[in-house]
Amino acid sequence: MPSMTPRLLSPLLPPLLHFTLYSRSYCHLCDDMLTALRAFENTLGGTHDFVIDVVDVDSDPALQTLYDELVPVLFAHAEHRPAERLCHYFLDEEALKRFMASLA
Repeated sequence: MPSMTPRLLSPLLPPLLHFTLYSRSYCHLCDDMLTALRAFENTLGGTHDFVIDVVDVDSDPALQTLYDELVPVLFAHAEHRPAERLCHYFLDEEALKRFMASLA
């Protein structure tokens, strides 16, 4: 389970977005999704801070069973809401934008 870093809420700080990327070593799609997610973060111009936990599915048999053929898989986390699976294989920017809009 990813750890959540405590953060003081302030209207001066941009919202914190927490993502979990289920990945594996030697997976070019996994690398591509992480790169695309970081590039998307940069397009926001500092309006949101991202925390991205990268979890190796091969480190846990249960995760391997769940996500083996789907990696990379991206989940988004928001306070007081269950984690939401946004996409797999490739970054779905529209799903990411919908998730961010739902937080407003």
